[in-house]
Amino acid sequence: MSAVPPVPSSEASRALGLSTFAFTICFAVWTIFSIIGLQIREQLSLTETQFGLLIGLPILTGSLVRIALGVLTDRLGGRRVYTLTMLAAAGATFLLSWASTWPQMLLAALGVGLAGGSFAVGVAYVSRFYDKGRQGTALGIFGVGNVGAAVTKFAAPFVMLALGWQATAQIWAGALALTAVLFWVFSKDDPVTAAGASRKAPLRAEFAPLGQVRVWRFSAYYFFSFGGFVALALWLPHYLTQVYGFGVRTAGMIGAAYSIPGSIFRAWGGVLSDRIGARAVMYATFLVSLVATAILSIPSGVPVPVFLAVIFVLGFFMSLGKAAVYKHIPSYYPGHVGAVGGLVGMIGGLGGFALPLLFGWLRDQTGLWSSCFMALFLLVGLCALWMHASIRQMGRAPLQAA
Repeated sequence: MSAVPPVPSSEASRALGLSTFAFTICFAVWTIFSIIGLQIREQLSLTETQFGLLIGLPILTGSLVRIALGVLTDRLGGRRVYTLTMLAAAGATFLLSWASTWPQMLLAALGVGLAGGSFAVGVAYVSRFYDKGRQGTALGIFGVGNVGAAVTKFAAPFVMLALGWQATAQIWAGALALTAVLFWVFSKDDPVTAAGASRKAPLRAEFAPLGQVRVWRFSAYYFFSFGGFVALALWLPHYLTQVYGFGVRTAGMIGAAYSIPGSIFRAWGGVLSDRIGARAVMYATFLVSLVATAILSIPSGVPVPVFLAVIFVLGFFMSLGKAAVYKHIPSYYPGHVGAVGGLVGMIGGLGGFALPLLFGWLRDQTGLWSSCFMALFLLVGLCALWMHASIRQMGRAPLQAA
């Protein structure tokens, strides 16, 4: 990617604000099955594994399309790709309201997942407005759009219980379509696209960095920090209704209380990564997450106040980790933010797809609701060991160089 031309701070702030708002709405749509799936589960008499598949399938689509959308953004510009992605996802979400059978639900879920692909578009688009020293903060702020999961957790239960899951899907689709129109009207092309300097290299060159082990290591970090966050955001309402006997409204609000710190504090994770280095932030994320998931893995369960406190802390440190991972990408791969960011985002999103399936399967096989946290404990432990081994192999590089 060409060097970023000078951009007025007001223009960069507008691009960041519009992109973050759009990503918030996209994320709200992307996680809609975590709430409406509860009624669909009863309507279709789904097993735990089938329920996990239903809420995870949109995450699969939103993950798999991220590389393609990231590369398209590098070539065509984020304004155009972002708008078209939102319109396509809005159409699929509206059609979901007409689905009535299990196969139809799965097909619609694939289309709804397009909303999750917007993350790769936004990362590539926003990063072009900022220099290296401010990209961590900017992308951390953009990642606050994860709070869309909390919007759905808080608002969707009330709408669903009042109007039904079909009307909820239609309202969320309308909000996304309106957001797409507003984004197109008020946004501008990024400075690279506006200058006609978008990448024209062969596709093979676009994907060349993906063969580096470092990229896959970053992807593993994001599989836990983002994939684990999404998986818990999807699984928590179901977990809380079954384990603690909460109603749908209460479970949704508690799920929102988990999602909010896991989203808003992502911005602070970007600031910390700019100040003390992404590596130091990742160490803190992994160590605290190990302790938190160990506590939640207790087979007999923990009291409600303890559960809520620990899940809040876990969401907070996951948010720091998500930002730290994406601080690395424009620093190491400034000319391939779309492709590398797309791959890392895809792997993270695949975590959001695979982990709910794993949670459901483990519950069916073991009978333990805490088995989901046991799986996360093993996952974060492996990530921490890989990171530490890699750092020791690299030598005595200072934390700030991370």
